[in-house]
Amino acid sequence: MSAPDDGRRGPAAGAVATNGLWFGLVAYSIWGLFPLYWPLLQPSGAVEILAHRMVWSLLVSAVVLTVVRGWPALRAMSSRTWLLVMAGAVVISVNWGLYIWAVNSDQVVEAALGYFINPLVTVALGVVVFSERLRIAQWVAVGLGALAVAVLTVAGGSFPWIALTLAASFATYGLIKKVIPVAPTTSLTAEGLVLLVPAAGYLIVLGATGGSTVPGNGAGHLLLLIGTGVITCVPLLAFAAAARRLPLSVLGLLQYLTPTVQFLLGVLWFGEQMPPARWIGFGLVWLALIVFTTDALRRARTQHVARVAGAERSGSTDPDAQPVDSRSDR
Repeated sequence: MSAPDDGRRGPAAGAVATNGLWFGLVAYSIWGLFPLYWPLLQPSGAVEILAHRMVWSLLVSAVVLTVVRGWPALRAMSSRTWLLVMAGAVVISVNWGLYIWAVNSDQVVEAALGYFINPLVTVALGVVVFSERLRIAQWVAVGLGALAVAVLTVAGGSFPWIALTLAASFATYGLIKKVIPVAPTTSLTAEGLVLLVPAAGYLIVLGATGGSTVPGNGAGHLLLLIGTGVITCVPLLAFAAAARRLPLSVLGLLQYLTPTVQFLLGVLWFGEQMPPARWIGFGLVWLALIVFTTDALRRARTQHVARVAGAERSGSTDPDAQPVDSRSDR
């Protein structure tokens, strides 16, 4: 497997792939370390943190969009694109808000479970929405994931609604982003514009009623709230850079870094309990991901071999050449 063609060969192409790997590691590592940041924002509640995150991430993304001269693309967006942006904004708001609440409510491990099962939910959405046909290994992986949820529900004593809501909302957001025909920086800014009025309105009402935590907690607290915009936009931009430089198979492997870091933080740093039933449930999820990933890598290799064979028959010197799409997958 090789990195997407960018017109260069040999060492230059290898450098592109290496840079892409570093961008991917930055993005997924920052997302994985999020559980260390949200507790710093207490005593702010999850909704107040979410509102600040919406406002300040819009400011950061607007600055980035200005630098890359992307405002004309935003102004040219069609009504259909704006509807998709609005849907994405609502879904990601649910995801962000629930994740912040889960972390600050000592539910880091279950939040990590949500991002472990996210690829399986994405596959299931493909079947439901696009009528995709799954391979046997994919059915096995989805079945193991469903069994894991059943074990966690029955043996663990509670339905893992946080994990499933996080997985479903992020998978839905990914599906929406897949069909939005604009660059990631443009769509992120557009989502921020959609969310600005409710977010700013909530903060204004909160301040007017004396419920805001900003006035009584010093400048450091305000700076941390402003920092939510930076930590929201930086990994998204790093991911977009990685997606342009790396094969999807590599990105698929990197995505497990985020929930792995979150899981380790939940168990080792926050000291959350892992009773036997929970270990069994997570074990089934990890087994499902092994089956899922092995099948994806095998299929990617088969497709690569087929492209090489086709290139040899046609006399092409580059079996992996493909047009570069200006949009990210997310």
